[in-house]
Amino acid sequence: MRKLVLFLFICSTSATFAQENWGDLKKNKLTIKEIPPVWPGCSGSIEEIDACFNQQLSKHIMSNFKYPALEYEKNIEGRVVVSFKINTEGFVEIKGVTGGNKGLQEAAKINILKIPQLTPGMMGGKAREINMRVPFNFKTNKLKK
Repeated sequence: MRKLVLFLFICSTSATFAQENWGDLKKNKLTIKEIPPVWPGCSGSIEEIDACFNQQLSKHIMSNFKYPALEYEKNIEGRVVVSFKINTEGFVEIKGVTGGNKGLQEAAKINILKIPQLTPGMMGGKAREINMRVPFNFKTNKLKK
C-alpha cells in the first residue's frame, strides 16, 4: 500500500511541474497562416500579394465594365452586389447576385466570370475556398435637359 501511495505522489508531483514548465496554455495557441488567392503575375509577401490582387481585380472590373444598352437608354441605375467564391482550383463560382434589375445583375455577373484562373487561397498547406463580394454601381451620366 505504501508503494502505491508513494507512486501516486510522484506521478501527481511530476504532472504539476510539467504544467508549470509549459506556462499558460491559453498563450500557446497554434495559428495557421492563410494565404489569399494569387492573381496571375502577383508575387511577394502576403501583404504584397493581397494588395496586388485588389489592384488587379479593380483593373479587371474597370476594363470589362459594360453598361447594358437597354438599361442605359432607359436611364436605369442601381447598385448590384455579386457574391462569389474562388474555389480550390482557382476558378470563380457565383454564389449570388443582389440589387438592381436582371439586366444590371447579368452584366455584373458576366464581369466577375471573366476573372482569369487564379492560384487558390491556401491554409495549412491545403487549397481552400475564399468567399468574396464585389459591388457594382451602375449610373448613367446622360445630360438631362
